[in-house]
Amino acid sequence: METFNYTASAELYPSRRYAKSAREQYRRFKTAAEAIQYIVEDRPAAWLIGTFLEADGRRFDGAAIRALYEADGYPLQRQQAAAA
Repeated sequence: METFNYTASAELYPSRRYAKSAREQYRRFKTAAEAIQYIVEDRPAAWLIGTFLEADGRRFDGAAIRALYEADGYPLQRQQAAAA
């Protein structure tokens, strides 16, 4: 994936299938990294289906959001997975 600006402001459009309130259907974030962290760590995994992130003049679907979260360049600390 080409270079991504995680510090750009971002708008997140979660799938209306899951996001029922107006607040959940659209959120603006100071940075794309924060938007990515919110949708991946704070919402159920199913929410990535149908969700779009707009940042730096580009649009990313759920699979691309996941890839940005897992990329080496992701600047925020990732949530630790629970021990099995």
